[in-house]
Amino acid sequence: MQMDRRTFTASFLGGAAALAAPGARAQGTGAPPRANNVVLVHGLFADGSSWSQVIPILQAQGLNVTSVQNPLTTLEEAVAACRTVLDRQDGPTVLAGHSFSGMIVTEAGVHPKVSALVYVAARAPDAGEDYAALAARFPAPPASAGIVYDGDEGRLTEEAFLRDFAGDLPAARARVLYAVQQPFRRALLAGRTSQAAWRAKPSFYAVSMQDRTINPDLQRFMAARMGARTVELAASHVSLISRPREVAGLILQAAGR
Repeated sequence: MQMDRRTFTASFLGGAAALAAPGARAQGTGAPPRANNVVLVHGLFADGSSWSQVIPILQAQGLNVTSVQNPLTTLEEAVAACRTVLDRQDGPTVLAGHSFSGMIVTEAGVHPKVSALVYVAARAPDAGEDYAALAARFPAPPASAGIVYDGDEGRLTEEAFLRDFAGDLPAARARVLYAVQQPFRRALLAGRTSQAAWRAKPSFYAVSMQDRTINPDLQRFMAARMGARTVELAASHVSLISRPREVAGLILQAAGR
């Protein structure tokens, strides 16, 4: 008998939870405190404008929203940029990250003003974990083959960007995003988190079911391991652009709205 998507997901998440690191705390069932602030962080191959479809939805609900400009240099500098923005917030704050910036959310999320964490097709390592080794347990996503380097700077080719990063967007829209793609430094990929905020704070995860940049099953594993409240979106890696209402809805949940 064929298993439907919901049954498969439940079975997968149950199995993934069983594989989670000993002592992992499932925070997904706790109600997050009400927050008036949201801090958003972008990942590789993008800049802060990648959240432009989500921001007005959150602002319309009365939330104070800030999109961090991730320097994409080293993990330490990226986390520092995020902490600077968090320091400016007045009261409880939801910290949300897309793609690579899940590393930043995981590290900077221990900030005392952060009330909940949201991962959007994002990395979610444990403290000190080798993310590359974790990802190697799953089939490599197609986008990995599209990364090219100019000396110390990496970026996606236009073909890979349109097909594997933003595959569910109209080509004209994807080309605009490609035009503002920010290169990243090799050193950024070598960074490891020293803390895992998801072990202590309510966490939420939006899985991109059609993702060709981070394997969807890897996303499901990480979401289950942290005990996150999880939604699955029929979207490419850039669900924050192609499915902004659903992504904003998850952030609103994390804000106790």
